[in-house]
Amino acid sequence: MMPLGMLGPGEQGEITAVRSHKAECCGACRHECRTEDMGLRIGKRVEMLNNGNGPILVKVDESRIAVDRGTAMKIMVREVRQ
Repeated sequence: MMPLGMLGPGEQGEITAVRSHKAECCGACRHECRTEDMGLRIGKRVEMLNNGNGPILVKVDESRIAVDRGTAMKIMVREVRQ
């Protein structure tokens, strides 16, 4: 497992976890809900489109989503070979 922000352009991963920004989080925090609202849910396959400076751009299903680097580092993925 590695953070989404570590995938290179063209690489794919399956989301395995979304880390909380608080150690004492009860599991229902806004951070996790926000990522789910964007379509970044556990089990979803993502493809890295652009991982330069600033926000990253990923493809989820047929959508392209811009994610700030801090959030991307809290989304854990398992790399998927094509």
